[in-house]
Amino acid sequence: MEQKRVKDSSVTIVHQMTQQDANLAGNVHGGVIMKFIDNTAGIAAARHSQGNVVTASIDRLDFHSPVFVGDLLRITASINYVGTTSMEVGVRVEAENFITGEIRHTASAYLTFVALDNTFKPKNLPPIIFETDDEKRRNCEAAERRRLRLEQKTIEKACKP
Repeated sequence: MEQKRVKDSSVTIVHQMTQQDANLAGNVHGGVIMKFIDNTAGIAAARHSQGNVVTASIDRLDFHSPVFVGDLLRITASINYVGTTSMEVGVRVEAENFITGEIRHTASAYLTFVALDNTFKPKNLPPIIFETDDEKRRNCEAAERRRLRLEQKTIEKACKP
């Protein structure tokens, strides 16, 4: 299986927010942003796996600032970690007021995807190459999040009657 670089599967999607996306105060609903996060991360994961993927978990989703009607929502997703059949995708969301040029870091999220074969069973993923210091840092942080997730699952299992 041929190795892939992070930039081979990274993706940026831009949407303009409309009234349909917002509440009566003109703030875009968090659920709308969550859907865009999942869709964009899924594209990056499918690019890396070169096939179907499913969202296994959202490890973390933090909102930092609001998004308003009229803003451009820029969602960037890239692979942070690759295991045997699963991978972590990091997502950064920015809102841009394209009239004033103001850009706000709106949200960050970490999602885990599982690659599936044609029979909907997990399939092996190609290894990934981390080229930049930032990619290596994100990979290290993702490996620690994975370790903590697995540790937490063990604790939860032990608590079941």
